[in-house]
Amino acid sequence: MKNSLQTSPNTSASLTSTLLSLEHITTISHLKLLHALLLRRLHLLPASASHLLLARLLRFAAVSPAGDLRLAAALFSYHLPRHLSSNPHLAFFYNTLIRGYSKSPNPSLSFSLFNSMRSNAIPPDPYSFTFLLKARSRYPFPSSNPSDIHAQALKFGCLGSKPSHLHVHNALIHLYATFQSPEAARRVFHEIPAPDVVSWSGILTAYLKGKDVDAARKMFDEMPERDVVSWTAMISGYSRARRPLDALELFRLMPMPPDEVTMVGVVAACAALGDLEVGARVHRYVDERGFAWMVSLQNALLDMYAKCGCLTMARQVFDGMGTKSLISWNSMISAYATHGDVDSAIGLFNQMVGSDGARPDGVTLLVVLSACAHQGRVKEGQKVFEKMRRGDYSGVAVGIEHYGCMVDLLGRVGLLEEAYQLIQDMPIPSNDAVWGALLGACRIHGDVDMAEQAVKKLMELKPDEGGYYILLSSIYTAAGRTVDAAVVREIMKDKGAKKTPGCSSTSAAILAECSPMPC
Repeated sequence: MKNSLQTSPNTSASLTSTLLSLEHITTISHLKLLHALLLRRLHLLPASASHLLLARLLRFAAVSPAGDLRLAAALFSYHLPRHLSSNPHLAFFYNTLIRGYSKSPNPSLSFSLFNSMRSNAIPPDPYSFTFLLKARSRYPFPSSNPSDIHAQALKFGCLGSKPSHLHVHNALIHLYATFQSPEAARRVFHEIPAPDVVSWSGILTAYLKGKDVDAARKMFDEMPERDVVSWTAMISGYSRARRPLDALELFRLMPMPPDEVTMVGVVAACAALGDLEVGARVHRYVDERGFAWMVSLQNALLDMYAKCGCLTMARQVFDGMGTKSLISWNSMISAYATHGDVDSAIGLFNQMVGSDGARPDGVTLLVVLSACAHQGRVKEGQKVFEKMRRGDYSGVAVGIEHYGCMVDLLGRVGLLEEAYQLIQDMPIPSNDAVWGALLGACRIHGDVDMAEQAVKKLMELKPDEGGYYILLSSIYTAAGRTVDAAVVREIMKDKGAKKTPGCSSTSAAILAECSPMPC
């Protein structure tokens, strides 16, 4: 490449031809070399050729997987006032960088650039809004309204019957779906002169994200053309809505071969159904189709076997995974813990800590602590908890839920004073779940004095929760203090407190009682 540039005639035409022939930029180093050459010869090029070359450089830096957004921003900032200000297609350069920001970890930068674009009197086009809407859907500002950017698109004439407007309509539908506003998405849909399969899939997704599965199915049945994405969305929607039979029936009717994402929804339906036989057949189908490479699909199979009570097959799937994600480790550890096999849960956790792969997170440690609590494994639980407090697990912070598990662990084995002191020494504010775990332990061990202290705190935190009054009343009754029990019930009645149904302890929410199915 270097020799060809050196031997090229020093004329505008030949230089333009040579530079334009270097169309395929492959690395940032390659880009910097071309940019340096362009800067040295820019005065020899006609404006149209220099603009085209700058467009290629900017597109690679901003959009390519091998690009560099910081370099793209530098290119844009340097050339905008010097060489691009006279370009009649200046919106293209803004759009390229907006597009890059829309896919970045900080998509809000797209809007900063859009504001700069407007302050420089550069009118946006449909592509500007397509990328802005995608950025907004990836970063839905809590204080903002999707209709704001919708109004901007209308103001600048980017919603209508032109082919380029269809992309804006579809991006708007997707944005409203992200904000779980299916009716707004439907209004946009009905404004499209000729909706395509992306439009139909978008409105379908809007209803599914809005948890209106029946409306989604009605839309699905009305679709003039349904692709694998549409079928997959509907199957997955049924699975998430805990309607596994509908999901499996729709899968049976699917007229085209499914893809890996489809099978994730199908496996999730089998898990919700708890049918090991059907799940095993689906597993064989996955293997026969060569879908087993997909980590999320393997995780779904692992979860399915665990929920069906077949830990042997769950572990077989786990061991056979070439790549294990954090979800893989957490699912397998949780499966052991849920089914009472604490030794295997702790053993796998220790294997995870000693591996070079995924690091444990707060969920991993919560599951391990909960397993120790349910089996009374005080030493193991304390060891894990102390390591957490020292930051030995990649600096995972000790959260309120971890303290709740430790209080539950200590309380279950009768170490009520230690549990109370742990709450008192917490560096973060306690909550009702932590004190509720202590109160539950007081009931188990009949410690009236400690129960009174716990309920006093709980009345401050949740005065309207009647379950704590009832629990204290039962503790008094068990201790033979029937008068005190009656007084507590009267206080509860006077305050208008009502018992809220559901679990009150953290560990109960994590490790629900189950009846494992035979494998």
